[in-house]
Amino acid sequence: MPRIGDKFNKVITGLKQQGAQGVILGCTEIGLLIKQEDSALPVYDTALLHAEAAAEYAMGDN
Repeated sequence: MPRIGDKFNKVITGLKQQGAQGVILGCTEIGLLIKQEDSALPVYDTALLHAEAAAEYAMGDN
């Protein structure tokens, strides 16, 4: 039985074949399924990016 992450990776591979240069993981849970090392394209996990920015802001590194 395929994992859900496998289905996402199949979609990502198809997007790469159509010319995509990266993938935005715009839902907080998708980052749990897709990891950069498993993806054919660079991935941008918005939940992670927001958490890092919030931490930097809270620490005064803005």
